[in-house]
Amino acid sequence: MDGAILGIIVGITAMMVMIIKTRIPVALAMVLSCLIMGLFAGMAPTELVNAIKSGFGGVLGGIGLIIAFGVIMGACFEKSGAAVRMAKTFVKICGKGREDLALGFTGVLVAIPVFCDSAYVLLHSLVRAISRNTGKSAVGLGVTLALGLLITHALVPPTPGPVAVSGILGVDLGVYMLWGLAVSIPMMMLSLIYIRKVGKQYYRVPNGENWITSEADWANLENVKETKDEDLPSNFLSFGPILVPIALILANTMIGEGSSFFHTFLQLVGNPVVAVGIGVLMALYGLTTQIDRKEMIGSMDDALSTTGLILVVTGCGGAMGAVLKASGAGPQVAEVIASSGIPPLLVPLAIASMLRLIQGSATASMMVAATMTLPLVETLGLDPVFVALACAVGPVGFSHLNDSYFHIISRTLGITELSDQLKIWSLTSTIAWAIGASIIMTLNLFFGKGGTLIDPIIPLAVLGAIVVWMKTRQGEAPKEVAA
Repeated sequence: MDGAILGIIVGITAMMVMIIKTRIPVALAMVLSCLIMGLFAGMAPTELVNAIKSGFGGVLGGIGLIIAFGVIMGACFEKSGAAVRMAKTFVKICGKGREDLALGFTGVLVAIPVFCDSAYVLLHSLVRAISRNTGKSAVGLGVTLALGLLITHALVPPTPGPVAVSGILGVDLGVYMLWGLAVSIPMMMLSLIYIRKVGKQYYRVPNGENWITSEADWANLENVKETKDEDLPSNFLSFGPILVPIALILANTMIGEGSSFFHTFLQLVGNPVVAVGIGVLMALYGLTTQIDRKEMIGSMDDALSTTGLILVVTGCGGAMGAVLKASGAGPQVAEVIASSGIPPLLVPLAIASMLRLIQGSATASMMVAATMTLPLVETLGLDPVFVALACAVGPVGFSHLNDSYFHIISRTLGITELSDQLKIWSLTSTIAWAIGASIIMTLNLFFGKGGTLIDPIIPLAVLGAIVVWMKTRQGEAPKEVAA
């Protein structure tokens, strides 16, 4: 076996063992894995270290500011009530009886700047109020919100994960954002079919610290007072910091280059760093003027402190990609995959999904998957946009006990039995994964490169197996939650 191929196998194995079984953090494990891969491939020590440093700096140089700006914007949304305003607006637009759809769209939009776990905790009080006032199960409402948040957390910049993936694979951020949104919305809407079924099976309406489990008991409850509209920022101020940067980035991507003043100006304001910076300024001076300055600065500092590890892991992903490229292992791995008959786009999806299942972190899973598949993009003729989407959709599924988001959702919805928790959230996220993977592979077949008719069959087969399994368990009743 060639030394470069052996180095990849040993390096990945060592990295997974260090992450799962030792106290070594993800970033250090990735660097040690880089050293193993490079040395096995016969790289000189100086060449190896230089590749690690250049790869680390190259990725962060392009996306570090975008991640930091996105986190600052998220802090503004959390403090100002803008996320609640967006949710209430979507409820009005979608109409009575479609509150779950409204919360799903809220999740899709809010998670663009805000981490999904923080946004879920922030909006859960609204889930409880809607459930109490409409009689709809908080389980269906809460899971729809949680899934909408998770999907765009994984698929749409400037959330750190997709920004890092686009940087590692060299994908234009505007193009990636457009495709990410195009995939996110049908993923959420098609997943609603299962979520609504679960919501009816697990009927839960909050009543203080307890839960109402029948519609007859709900009819005797009083409505909960929601946050007054006058206490929330306007729709323009709430939606603007997200929609304006998206519009600028997409306009710059679609209009293209030119020598006129308009093109020059658009190239400036449509640059992702500048566009997201404009969104931050809109949030700071439109949403936080009523909040104490010291309190707001403290909130932003706290938010930025959480991004340190993400930035380091992102840089390490770039370092690993540089080592794989410099070692010449990419073409050899590509040859092995091509000769095996495995659909190439399945590789990043499988890596990201496996890592998510094993170690829980969605962001780390997609970044490692992007790093490992970078050498394959050019060699196998893959479209980097769809490779990036495959890396991002992989971590949507298989959420379970090693994922903090799993516990947040289960706890806030009053679900205490593990079998119910797995059915309500783990199965929902996996169904969304199968839907998203099928969409991406089908899109790649028509719009990308290197796609084959077999690509969409595998995730569709998983989805079909889930449906069959659900049919066999249709008559089972859920366990009661302690009142």
